[in-house]
Amino acid sequence: MKRTYICLLLCSLAIKTIAQNVQINTTTELNKLNSIENLPKYWEETKIIQFSSYDTTGNNDDGFSGKYSFIRKNADSSLVIFEAKGNGVINRIWTPTPNNEILDFYFGGAKKPSYSIRFSDLFSGKVFPFISPLTGNELGGYFCYFPISFKDGCKIVSRGKKMEFYQIQYRSYPKKYQVKNFDPLLTEQEKLALTKVSEDWRNVTKPEGKLIHTEGMLSTEKPVTIADINQGGRITGIKIHHADSFRGLNKNVLIKISWDDEQPSVFMPVADFFGYAFGKESMQSLLLGSADNANYCYFPMPFNGKAKIELLQIQGASGTTPSPIKIEADVFFDNRKYEPLKEGKFYAFWNPDKNTQPGKPHLFLEGKGKGHYVGTILQAQGLNPGMTLFFEGDDVTRIDGEMRMHGTGSEDYFNGGWYALLDRWDRKMSLPLHGSLDYSLPYARTGGYRLFISDKMPFEREITHTIEHGPENNNKPGDYTSVAFYYANKQVHNSVILPNKDLTTVYIPDTLMVYPQLMQYTIGGAVKIDGNILHSTNGGQVKIDLSELPKGHYKLYADMEKSDDGAEITIWQRQKLVSDPISFYADKRTSYPNSYFCDINLDDFKNAITIHFKRDDKKSIVNLHRLKLIRQKN
Repeated sequence: MKRTYICLLLCSLAIKTIAQNVQINTTTELNKLNSIENLPKYWEETKIIQFSSYDTTGNNDDGFSGKYSFIRKNADSSLVIFEAKGNGVINRIWTPTPNNEILDFYFGGAKKPSYSIRFSDLFSGKVFPFISPLTGNELGGYFCYFPISFKDGCKIVSRGKKMEFYQIQYRSYPKKYQVKNFDPLLTEQEKLALTKVSEDWRNVTKPEGKLIHTEGMLSTEKPVTIADINQGGRITGIKIHHADSFRGLNKNVLIKISWDDEQPSVFMPVADFFGYAFGKESMQSLLLGSADNANYCYFPMPFNGKAKIELLQIQGASGTTPSPIKIEADVFFDNRKYEPLKEGKFYAFWNPDKNTQPGKPHLFLEGKGKGHYVGTILQAQGLNPGMTLFFEGDDVTRIDGEMRMHGTGSEDYFNGGWYALLDRWDRKMSLPLHGSLDYSLPYARTGGYRLFISDKMPFEREITHTIEHGPENNNKPGDYTSVAFYYANKQVHNSVILPNKDLTTVYIPDTLMVYPQLMQYTIGGAVKIDGNILHSTNGGQVKIDLSELPKGHYKLYADMEKSDDGAEITIWQRQKLVSDPISFYADKRTSYPNSYFCDINLDDFKNAITIHFKRDDKKSIVNLHRLKLIRQKN
């Protein structure tokens, strides 16, 4: 008994000593951003928590007025926007509205600022060490992933009198950890770590391990197995060539991954797993996506004794049998053993929510177990034609009985901002950790992805991660398809959703809207364009590109405004007149929504309409708020 007691005492002292010797500093936190091989490892005694400007009443004032954009005001009207006790590291700062006000960081209860910087310079790349690719702006959002470690508490104060949209995310650490406060004067070791992250993010290295190469023909009768391993280890990479083979509105090729005779850890369309958007390749992130006509996945995937990766083909939506597909795939395998006490297995939850429910958010992941959340892919299709207001919804994360994160809008979750504005969230764009998969006003659809690496979200008992559809009360219907990536000691989500032809078909609306702010114009003659107003006195022409829309026969309508300077126009396709004269004239300014213009056809040769102005010096204005095209059934 004495020996047992002494052994337990020594083990306890050893564990305590190890915990006390854990170092947290700029180097350790930068290393977490590119140590992808450690992504399956559990991080103990830590939480991810976020401060944000979300409207606490449940409405949509998530930063517009600034009412909810601070914790409290100081006597001098400066704003406390972040405050945390204990040890931690700020690992993500986001905003779409950076200002030039000074942010003061107070570490450890200091009375004077420990560090100060203009809010905008966290993202500008002008102030070291806040440089690309860890900081920057794209898609309307400004992001900073440079780690800011703090000991015995941190407070951030904005000297300005107004803050708008923001999110500040941090990871807490126990008091026993040895934490070094952030210092902008990096040591040589810290500079090397920053350089390594930058190089690794810009040049993704080939995965290590044994190569398993497979070639075969995939059909509905014959699956193709691209890996069947009967010894413990880990998958370090998956590459499936001929990415263009998996395009299309019928996502009928599936990927199925199983560990150790469990039910599948991954079972979904290849297109959804690799970040296609509405039938086309779209994503090129650090760990997952499509490039050079190949789909790739570099998430490390440890397993105990067996691993099997299969590709299957199912019937298309029409019930017809699809053509066989040539498969060429590479799987990389490393025999490093799975350590179940230290790391989780890889899982992905596919949720094709074909008709979101009013009052209920879309679910990314929900379940019980121990693990950490590492990534999200979302395709979001509105079921009401018009503006993408469904993307006003906030993300909410509840972990182990606590709300840890509450976002400020859907594109904000993906580090973007300001959808439907030119050169903001208006098209697909990929960055290492986040991006937009697509944006289309005519189709009322969009999508995004985000990887959680240094900010992976640990859960000890349970997790619920959701996103709203609509600005308030989940009031905008949608067709949402998401993939949630996580590591855990077991499959967290309760059941696997089995793919079928109804769940794997891309929705195409019959009513499509074209808005002036994102129209593609070609001008003939003297025409001026100012927002939704077209102006020409000499009979000019404006060609509007509609090549994004599906082929077919349409009835063309417009929300228009008539006025005493309104022009007369006609609509043409190529050299063919397709409308009667259309007048924008009225004695006083009046709105005319849903006005019928004409019928048009869109095909391989006619994919635009051209507005011809009647020459008139005084009646020269066309005021178009949007075009509406309703596809006619054959």
